[in-house]
Amino acid sequence: MSKQPDFPIKIFYDGSCSVCAAEIEHYLRQDHGGRLAAVDINSPNFNPESYHIGRDAFMYELHVIDRSGRIYCGVESFWAIWQAFPASTLYGIMGTIIHIPLINPVARLLYKGFARLRPYLPKRHVCDRGTCDVTNRHSS
Repeated sequence: MSKQPDFPIKIFYDGSCSVCAAEIEHYLRQDHGGRLAAVDINSPNFNPESYHIGRDAFMYELHVIDRSGRIYCGVESFWAIWQAFPASTLYGIMGTIIHIPLINPVARLLYKGFARLRPYLPKRHVCDRGTCDVTNRHSS
Protein backbone atom coordinates (compact mmCIF):
# COMPACT_ATOMS: atom_id res chain seq x y z
CA MET A 1 0.00 0.00 0.00
CA SER A 2 1.18 3.51 -0.77
CA LYS A 3 2.21 5.92 1.92
CA GLN A 4 -0.50 8.40 2.94
CA PRO A 5 -0.11 11.67 0.97
CA ASP A 6 1.14 14.77 2.74
CA PHE A 7 -1.60 17.31 1.99
CA PRO A 8 -2.19 19.52 0.15
CA ILE A 9 -1.57 17.67 -3.10
CA LYS A 10 -1.26 18.96 -6.65
CA ILE A 11 -3.22 17.12 -9.33
CA PHE A 12 -1.63 17.44 -12.77
CA TYR A 13 -4.38 17.02 -15.36
CA ASP A 14 -4.88 17.64 -19.08
CA GLY A 15 -7.22 20.63 -19.17
CA SER A 16 -7.90 20.12 -22.88
CA CYS A 17 -9.44 16.67 -22.21
CA SER A 18 -13.14 17.12 -21.47
CA VAL A 19 -13.36 13.91 -19.40
CA CYS A 20 -10.20 14.68 -17.40
CA ALA A 21 -11.19 18.29 -16.69
CA ALA A 22 -14.71 17.30 -15.63
CA GLU A 23 -13.34 14.64 -13.26
CA ILE A 24 -10.86 17.01 -11.60
CA GLU A 25 -13.46 19.77 -11.41
CA HIS A 26 -15.76 17.35 -9.59
CA TYR A 27 -13.09 16.44 -7.02
CA LEU A 28 -12.26 20.10 -6.42
CA ARG A 29 -15.93 20.96 -5.81
CA GLN A 30 -16.08 18.16 -3.22
CA ASP A 31 -12.87 19.29 -1.48
CA HIS A 32 -13.91 21.48 1.42
CA GLY A 33 -10.62 21.29 3.29
CA GLY A 34 -8.31 22.82 0.68
CA ARG A 35 -6.44 19.52 0.35
CA LEU A 36 -6.50 19.48 -3.47
CA ALA A 37 -5.03 21.88 -6.03
CA ALA A 38 -5.21 21.48 -9.80
CA VAL A 39 -2.44 22.14 -12.31
CA ASP A 40 -3.40 22.20 -15.98
CA ILE A 41 -0.49 20.66 -17.89
CA ASN A 42 -1.75 22.36 -21.05
CA SER A 43 -1.43 25.82 -19.57
CA PRO A 44 1.13 27.96 -21.40
CA ASN A 45 2.70 28.67 -17.98
CA PHE A 46 3.18 25.00 -17.09
CA ASN A 47 6.85 23.94 -16.94
CA PRO A 48 7.23 20.15 -16.55
CA GLU A 49 10.99 20.46 -16.02
CA SER A 50 10.41 22.15 -12.67
CA TYR A 51 8.95 18.84 -11.48
CA HIS A 52 11.67 16.67 -13.08
CA ILE A 53 9.01 14.79 -15.05
CA GLY A 54 8.85 14.81 -18.83
CA ARG A 55 5.88 16.35 -20.63
CA ASP A 56 5.10 12.99 -22.31
CA ALA A 57 4.87 11.30 -18.90
CA PHE A 58 2.48 13.99 -17.65
CA MET A 59 0.40 13.60 -20.81
CA TYR A 60 0.30 9.80 -20.62
CA GLU A 61 -1.15 9.44 -17.13
CA LEU A 62 -2.52 11.44 -14.25
CA HIS A 63 0.11 12.60 -11.78
CA VAL A 64 -0.25 13.82 -8.20
CA ILE A 65 2.56 15.32 -6.16
CA ASP A 66 2.15 15.80 -2.43
CA ARG A 67 3.64 18.52 -0.23
CA SER A 68 6.63 16.27 0.59
CA GLY A 69 7.38 15.75 -3.12
CA ARG A 70 6.10 12.16 -3.33
CA ILE A 71 4.79 11.36 -6.81
CA TYR A 72 1.75 9.21 -7.49
CA CYS A 73 0.92 8.10 -11.07
CA GLY A 74 -2.08 6.52 -12.75
CA VAL A 75 -4.25 4.49 -10.36
CA GLU A 76 -2.08 5.61 -7.43
CA SER A 77 -3.01 9.22 -8.29
CA PHE A 78 -6.67 8.45 -7.81
CA TRP A 79 -5.87 6.69 -4.55
CA ALA A 80 -3.99 9.81 -3.37
CA ILE A 81 -6.90 12.07 -4.36
CA TRP A 82 -9.42 9.82 -2.59
CA GLN A 83 -7.35 10.03 0.61
CA ALA A 84 -8.35 13.72 0.81
CA PHE A 85 -11.87 12.60 1.73
CA PRO A 86 -13.12 10.95 4.94
CA ALA A 87 -12.91 7.14 5.02
CA SER A 88 -16.68 6.93 5.46
CA THR A 89 -17.39 8.62 2.10
CA LEU A 90 -17.62 6.90 -1.28
CA TYR A 91 -14.12 8.16 -2.18
CA GLY A 92 -12.68 6.92 1.11
CA ILE A 93 -14.19 3.51 0.50
CA MET A 94 -12.90 3.49 -3.09
CA GLY A 95 -9.45 4.30 -1.73
CA THR A 96 -9.60 1.15 0.39
CA ILE A 97 -11.03 -1.03 -2.36
CA ILE A 98 -8.43 0.02 -4.95
CA HIS A 99 -5.69 -1.70 -2.94
CA ILE A 100 -7.45 -5.07 -2.68
CA PRO A 101 -5.09 -7.60 -4.35
CA LEU A 102 -7.57 -8.74 -7.01
CA ILE A 103 -8.98 -5.27 -7.69
CA ASN A 104 -5.70 -3.36 -8.03
CA PRO A 105 -4.33 -5.21 -11.10
CA VAL A 106 -7.69 -4.91 -12.84
CA ALA A 107 -7.86 -1.19 -12.05
CA ARG A 108 -4.33 -0.72 -13.42
CA LEU A 109 -5.23 -2.58 -16.61
CA LEU A 110 -8.40 -0.54 -17.09
CA TYR A 111 -6.50 2.69 -16.45
CA LYS A 112 -3.85 1.74 -19.03
CA GLY A 113 -6.62 1.19 -21.57
CA PHE A 114 -8.13 4.57 -20.71
CA ALA A 115 -4.73 6.27 -20.98
CA ARG A 116 -4.32 4.91 -24.50
CA LEU A 117 -7.78 6.10 -25.55
CA ARG A 118 -7.62 9.48 -23.80
CA PRO A 119 -5.97 11.39 -26.69
CA TYR A 120 -9.02 10.53 -28.82
CA LEU A 121 -11.61 11.80 -26.34
CA PRO A 122 -13.47 15.07 -27.03
CA LYS A 123 -11.44 18.19 -26.31
CA ARG A 124 -12.59 21.19 -24.34
CA HIS A 125 -12.92 24.45 -26.22
CA VAL A 126 -10.06 26.92 -25.88
CA CYS A 127 -10.79 29.59 -23.29
CA ASP A 128 -9.14 32.87 -22.36
CA ARG A 129 -5.34 32.69 -22.21
CA GLY A 130 -5.37 29.40 -24.18
CA THR A 131 -6.50 27.20 -21.28
CA CYS A 132 -9.65 26.45 -19.31
CA ASP A 133 -9.02 26.58 -15.56
CA VAL A 134 -11.39 24.27 -13.72
CA THR A 135 -11.56 26.37 -10.55
CA ASN A 136 -10.11 29.38 -8.83
CA ARG A 137 -7.82 27.01 -6.89
CA HIS A 138 -5.77 26.35 -10.02
CA SER A 139 -2.04 26.66 -9.35
CA SER A 140 1.15 26.27 -11.36
